[in-house]
Amino acid sequence: MIYPKIPLAQSIIEICSAKGITNIIISPGSRNAPLTIGFAQNSNFKCYSIADERCAAFFALGIAQQTKKPTAIVCTSGSALLNYYPAVAEAFYSQIPLIVISADRPQSKIDIGDGQTIRQENVFQNHAVFNANLTEEASAENDLKINKAIETAILLKGPVHINAPFEEPLYETVEALSVEPKITHSDEILGTKIIENEEDFVAIWNAAKRKLILVGVNEANSIDEKTVENFASDPSVVVLTETTSNLHHPSFINSIDTLITPFGDADFKDFQPEILVTFGGMIVSKRIKAFLRKYKPKHHWHIDTLRAYDTFSALTQHFVMQPNDFFNSLLNKTSFTQSDYFSKINSIYELRKIKRKEYLEKTAFSDFKVFEKVIESLPKNSQLQISNSSAIRYAQLIHIDPSIEVFCNRGTSGIDGSTSTAIGAAVGSQKPNVFITGDVSFLYDSNALWNSYIPKNFKIILINNGGGGIFRILPGHEEKPVFNTYFETSHKLTAEHLAKMYKMNYLTATDVNSLGENITTLFTHNDAPTILEIFTPTSENDVILKQYFKELV
Repeated sequence: MIYPKIPLAQSIIEICSAKGITNIIISPGSRNAPLTIGFAQNSNFKCYSIADERCAAFFALGIAQQTKKPTAIVCTSGSALLNYYPAVAEAFYSQIPLIVISADRPQSKIDIGDGQTIRQENVFQNHAVFNANLTEEASAENDLKINKAIETAILLKGPVHINAPFEEPLYETVEALSVEPKITHSDEILGTKIIENEEDFVAIWNAAKRKLILVGVNEANSIDEKTVENFASDPSVVVLTETTSNLHHPSFINSIDTLITPFGDADFKDFQPEILVTFGGMIVSKRIKAFLRKYKPKHHWHIDTLRAYDTFSALTQHFVMQPNDFFNSLLNKTSFTQSDYFSKINSIYELRKIKRKEYLEKTAFSDFKVFEKVIESLPKNSQLQISNSSAIRYAQLIHIDPSIEVFCNRGTSGIDGSTSTAIGAAVGSQKPNVFITGDVSFLYDSNALWNSYIPKNFKIILINNGGGGIFRILPGHEEKPVFNTYFETSHKLTAEHLAKMYKMNYLTATDVNSLGENITTLFTHNDAPTILEIFTPTSENDVILKQYFKELV
């Protein structure tokens, strides 16, 4: 086997191999040549070459999102490393393990005017769960730092940064290792299976007549069916889920904004919970956050092995447990409480669903209509990736088949790497993957298509409303040049030539008929990745959406 001559590079590669890190995303450069040579010529690794570091990092994030294992990204020195930052922040807030390995100049070359050199040590200090600043020579101390970084990425489910200084020459190779790096082992597990002072919480639960369970970003099949059925059977429990919750039952309310947008003060007071239980990642709905911040629960319990954000300024208890373990323990000792909490809310929601159906049947071609038609056409047991901004918000309003797993970068809620993440997820999951995105998000991350690993059955559904349509929905919209230019960023761009350049199939739709026809075509094209670009009326989309909420009553 061929190895890089530099001992520190050998140590990094050997420790990664011993720790079971298999997916390595490399961006080209010279300073990282020792790492590139070593990773690419070792059969223990699956290496990917992606030139744009921002895209590379989000691609890695998508793979790690699906495999639940750390993915490594490797770059050269200088500003290349900084392009990883958006994905590092997303990994931190979405609790996804990511290993950043950056090549650096030796310490003596920093801040003396040498080219392609910045202060790389601790550059992700605020959003990395561990920083390993290595010294130039291979050493036991360096080995321990590398081990600790990888173990921490796994334990804390987040990004770590390993910064490795290399001196020239960088391209020399050897046929035998010159180091035997130390490999450490950690069996540490976070969380417990036991609720401390459980009797107190059982008593609070049994006494409450209004219990609200709010589920954020959540992994499919992570909650036992018996727990789901318990929630559904308890008349004092209402369960609110989001598109990204991946938790389903016919009695769960899966479109929060459809339920609560028409509420007045009296409705909110009736809905105000005594106990709020939250688990999972970030919540999309701004309306539910506003409601719970104003009409606070007496008790807010959050269940997570790592963090508990006080999103509603009402947090009273953080259970450092897996949610499934918590409910298995608690619900074995609790009983159902007589209440009309669920029945009242469910009656309202059933009426809302009828109103939604009636409205969508009569509504004109628009973003809202397109989301209905697109989502109902998705193949069962596929994976759906959704971009941020208005795309995820529209998806929240439409019922999605429970067999479909849904993902979105809700850690930081940015539009910057949605396409790259979706492509990485398609590579990592091997499932049929559909990506729904808006035009601004798609164009912002168009370098995501500069990728040799996109599966042939990957589908992009691009909803082009000529700008950032979400700004028309938000307060402050006025049809003036400042709005169009600086907020909506109006444009007349399309994906046609991008598709041609990257040898992707390209379809378009401009009305219900062409949409129906080309959605069918989209799911029969498997010879190459396919983009279906749907053009919707810019000035009508927000009017149709706002009218929807008015007609729910």
